[in-house]
Formats: sequence, C-alpha cells, structure tokens
Amino acid sequence: MTKKLWGDSHFDRYIFWILLMGELLMSFTFLGYIHISPISVTIAYIPILISGCLFGPAQSAIVGLIFGITSMYKASSSYVMAADAVFSPISSGSLVGSLLLSVGTRVLFGFLIGAAFALARKRRHYRLWIGVISITAPKVHSLLVYTAMGILFPELGYHYNSALHWEWNDTLFAIICVVTVELLWMIYQSDTIRDIRFCIDQPINNPYASEKVHFLFALFEFIMLCMAVFAALYFAQRESYMLEQHGVVVSDMISADLLYLQIQFLIASLSLNVISVILLIFIYKYMSYKEYRGEMDELTGVMGRRMFLYHCDKAQKKSDADSEKTGWFLFVDADYFKVINDTFGHAIGDRVLKEIAVNLQDMVGDDGKVGRIGGDEFAVMIEQPISGQELGQRLEKFLSAISDTLPGKKVSCSIGAYQFVFPQNVKDLLTETDSILYKAKENGRACYAMRSCLLDKAGGKTTP
Repeated sequence: MTKKLWGDSHFDRYIFWILLMGELLMSFTFLGYIHISPISVTIAYIPILISGCLFGPAQSAIVGLIFGITSMYKASSSYVMAADAVFSPISSGSLVGSLLLSVGTRVLFGFLIGAAFALARKRRHYRLWIGVISITAPKVHSLLVYTAMGILFPELGYHYNSALHWEWNDTLFAIICVVTVELLWMIYQSDTIRDIRFCIDQPINNPYASEKVHFLFALFEFIMLCMAVFAALYFAQRESYMLEQHGVVVSDMISADLLYLQIQFLIASLSLNVISVILLIFIYKYMSYKEYRGEMDELTGVMGRRMFLYHCDKAQKKSDADSEKTGWFLFVDADYFKVINDTFGHAIGDRVLKEIAVNLQDMVGDDGKVGRIGGDEFAVMIEQPISGQELGQRLEKFLSAISDTLPGKKVSCSIGAYQFVFPQNVKDLLTETDSILYKAKENGRACYAMRSCLLDKAGGKTTP
C-alpha cells in the first residue's frame, strides 16, 4: 500500500504527514476558521486541496477522513449549535447519518478534488486548471455537505440550493484557496525543493549517519506525548477547581466539555510537535547527505580517504569479536600512472581513474566498499567472508576489464590483498596490506599478491 502511494520517495511521505498534522492543527484551532458574524466558516479543508494537488486522490481522501473525524469529535460537545450537532453520532442520535455527513462527504470531497487535480496535471495549461479547481473547491465542499444534510437531516431545512448562491465571503474563500494552492504548487516544483527531495530520497549508506537518531526522535516524541497528556489532564482538573472557587457550579456536562477542549488542545499541540520533529528529520537527512557528498571523491564517485577509513573503523567496531568473521582489505595502485598522464594528458588520466573505480565497484558489489585514498591509489574492504580462490577470480576479471581502457596502451594495477578476522585495527590493516602491495610490485606489477592471517603465508599470481 505504501509503495503504491509513494514509490520510494521519503520526502513525499514526510510532506504528507505534515499535511495530516496540519489538518488536525487547523481543525482544532482557529487557524482553520474565519469568523464572519454571527458564524465561523471553516477553511480547514485546505490541506485536502494541497494533498490532492501535490499527490493524488488517495492522499487527499485520507486527509478528508481526518477532517471528517475531527468534525465528529467537535460536534460531540454539549455547547454546539443544532446545525453542528448533526455531525456527531452522539448528539444527533443517528450513527449512520452522522458518519455519512461528517466522514463520508469529506472523504468523497477529497477523492473528487484529488481526481480533478490529477486530470488537470495532464492538461496543457495545467496551472490554469489548478487555479479553476482551487476556486471552485469551497463550493464543491459546501454542495456535498448541504446536499447530505438535506437528505439525511431534512428537518434542519438545508438542501443543495443552500450552496449555490455566491456572496462576498465566497470570493474571500476562493482567493485564499487559489493563492495557497498555486503558491505551494510553485514552491513544490521549484529547484530548491527538487534539490532537497533528491538529498532526502537518496538511498545512501552514510557512515557518518547515526543509527540511533530515529530512535532518539521517537523517544523525544513519546516523552512529549506523555507530558502533553499529563498537562491536559492537569489543566482540565484545575479549570474545574478554579470555576468552583469563583462560585460556578461545575456539572458533569461542564467537566466533560472542559475535558473535550483540553483534548483538542492536546491534539493540536502534538500535531505541531510532530511537524517540528519531521522538520528536524528533514534537516538531519539533508545535512547528512550533503556531508556524505562532500566526503565522496568528486572524480571517481567512490568514498574519499577520510570517509573510507572512518567506514572501515566503524565496521570493525560493530563486529563481534567472537564471530571469527573474515574479510579482505585491498590496496590497488594504478601502474605507471604518471606516464599515462604525461603521454595522453590529464583528461585521459582522469578517465582511467574513473574506469578503475567503476570496475572496482563492480568487482566488490554489495560485499564491501571502495575508497580513493590517493592520486592513483584505491583501497577496498570486503566485509563478507569469501575464499581466496573466489577473490582471485574477481581480481583476474578486474585486471582484464581495465586492460583495454586505452587504445594501444595496456592499463594495469598492482594489488595487495590481506585476509583478516574481524575486528581488526585499521592501522594494522593498512600496514599489512601495504607490504603485500609492494610484493605485487616486486613481482612485476599488473598482478596481485594475497596473504591470509589465517594461514600466515604469502602467495601471488600474475595475470597472463
């Protein structure tokens, strides 16, 4: 279900959660109402419009569901007017009627608006159509609600004609809707938001990212929830006590209404808190990805020296000392790279380095990481246990793949490979592997040398 709604976009999911929380916040505060004496008219359906415009009918219908549930809740207090009480199954005495009126009309409104926006985005002048839908949305909402009231609760005297007249306040609502939706659509499609979405949606394995961050965010949210619940209960009790001290008799009905209001305040506060946490996650993921990209080697696309060594050290510390899991550490040095640069130029030299990096990543796959630790030097840590024979086959294939990078000039690498047991000191790995690399160079370059800490003996093989 999640995949069907969002695909792989974490950014869109976060924005949708903000809209859900925004709906709760607007529904339970005066942010969602405009007071025009003697009544207050809702504009809390605006998050439905935004969801429909940015995403689709399924998402806007979900926001409409939240809007309908909040309408039922607020209509259940004892002080609402008769016309509002029909939105509550408790106050109206009609479970099905109130559910259809409160929830059914809002879900249907969300679906219809989302479907209309989906069709508009396929049109040639889609921005114009988005504006038209936004302008007419308030009347569509009123038409659905009044029609349902006329069918389900005819004694109130409302019918679909009640929504067909146009007054000055309708113009105000239409302007609010079209400006809000058009502005947010423009922002959502801007280059800045595209860049933020790209950064947040990238499936990266950032060694600098803390795995505990999401747990800390969840713990923070849980603590805030507990504190908000305790505060709501405390203030509900103190309000009753305060009124009694002033000689006001607090009946059970008044106490229930006070509790209703405190719960509304609680939900609004938590909604604002969730929005704040989501924004913090936004900032954390964005900055984390920017840090990650800054530590990547710009030319080859593999990890830079500092990030690679940090990843190696982190992988060693995460390993269980009792598991006896083995891995491989490799140094890969491009042979006679200065000659290539001097003969063919730096642009060709850069191309050679890119080809080496690409083929190293293909050789390693998901079993480890590749880093560029110097001008023409690469390092590899294979974190999965593979045999020396399998590694040798991979290295043969790698050397064969890069050999034809330049026409008329064989490209080769000298490779030192050291098999170790997790966990291992990274400095020791560097020292051991460096000595094996020089063994490969002594053997004539264009080959690899391997040694295992398990067998404690060296061996080598030169490619044909």
